[in-house]
Amino acid sequence: MNLAGKIIIITGVSKGIGLATAKTLLEQGAKVVGWGRNEPPISHENFHFFETDVQTAESVAKAWEQTKAAVGPDVFGLVNNAGLGIAGNLDEMALEDWHTMFRTNVDGIFYCTRLVLPEMKRQESGCIINISSIAGTTGIEGMSGYCATKHAVRGISQSLYKEVRNFGVKVTCIYPGSVQTNFFDNIDSVTANENMMQPEDIASTILHVLQAPPNYHHVDIEVRPLMPKGRQKR
Repeated sequence: MNLAGKIIIITGVSKGIGLATAKTLLEQGAKVVGWGRNEPPISHENFHFFETDVQTAESVAKAWEQTKAAVGPDVFGLVNNAGLGIAGNLDEMALEDWHTMFRTNVDGIFYCTRLVLPEMKRQESGCIINISSIAGTTGIEGMSGYCATKHAVRGISQSLYKEVRNFGVKVTCIYPGSVQTNFFDNIDSVTANENMMQPEDIASTILHVLQAPPNYHHVDIEVRPLMPKGRQKR
């Protein structure tokens, strides 16, 4: 699939995986629309940024209207990348932290996808990519809230692909292991390091999914660093 001229929306575009993905897709000639709370350091004629808080339906709806006005409604791809994690045991977690994770990681996917999907179904093509996590396939001590949201992303993705596959629309869920981003800034038990995967690695996987032939559908992709503790001394 040639991505030149294709319209692709990326949430959480300000940094990390979202930023790396935007740069990668622009190199392929795509028209990239970034939705995020802070404008990323990108200056490109094919890049459009609209300030968006995916936690609120109103903010997403405004960004969608701005997107249609700027590039039109014929969106080929939506990368639901915005997400955050807050560590804590379930019985010790603040209510607001729990709700913040669900509003961002789960509600945000719903708010964004429900708007672009009718256009994809109309044009009988499109690709929705949801960024989950290894935490969406297992439980992690001290991360029950985050795991709950990423399991929800998996459930949404598994159900949605069955709802829309006969319309020619793909839904792919990606489950990254540890990636060297600011995600770990507020998680004391883990320190981001160079042995983790890089944001550009995940961007390359997203690119691979978007470039796949029309009748070739990636449903689930799990990716991990090969040597998470670095090369072992012999």
